[in-house]
Amino acid sequence: MASSSERTSPERHGFDQYASGYDSYLNQALAATGEDSAFFARGRVRWLADCLVRLGMQPATALDFGCGIGSTAPLLLAELRCASVIGVDSSPEIIKQAQRTYSTDQIQFQMLSEFRPPGNLDCAYSNGVFHHIPIEERAAALRSIRAALRPGGVFALWENNPWNPGTQYVMSRCSFDEDAITISPVEAGHMLRDAGFEILRTDYLFFFPKSLSALRPLEALLRKIPLGGQYQVLCRKTRDAE
Repeated sequence: MASSSERTSPERHGFDQYASGYDSYLNQALAATGEDSAFFARGRVRWLADCLVRLGMQPATALDFGCGIGSTAPLLLAELRCASVIGVDSSPEIIKQAQRTYSTDQIQFQMLSEFRPPGNLDCAYSNGVFHHIPIEERAAALRSIRAALRPGGVFALWENNPWNPGTQYVMSRCSFDEDAITISPVEAGHMLRDAGFEILRTDYLFFFPKSLSALRPLEALLRKIPLGGQYQVLCRKTRDAE
């Protein structure tokens, strides 16, 4: 999310400077993995789609919270088979680029400051956003996501796994991760429960770089081993936050 790479409020715009070359910055950092950002985005969204199938859930509407330049929104639309996706972010320049590149009748983007949680969305997705949000502001961000969902709606929180040395290395190479405060899977679970979500499952993905891609079929057996490069906490809105 383009919220606070400079430890500022989400309403300030530290990510504006990266808008025009966002993918280039990210792919430079990811070069050590042998893959680009599109590879990881596909993997995340396809895993979420698989999890929703197992839940017997077919979302009609989805929120991409901290959507960045918007490139994940078409994946959410296609893989989750949604009718519509809305992406929100706090960077004006990032949102402008998302609107220029990916807006359609089914995909819309708007500033986080203008977002009014509708309370009827089926699914929310957020990748690599919360490590940019100051710790004291994370609860408010989660309340906004929760307020956007219908009762029983699900939220897929994706974060970089600080327990994975490769992830730490990639983040050290990424200019907009310089001030990131990573979140462990345990910490993520605590903050989601505190915000009024029920944890459904936690899974770990992206164990092997491209140079070891022959081992990737083994990842299906490693989903509960907390060493993958990223993790997903899938949770559900079930009660009022305290």
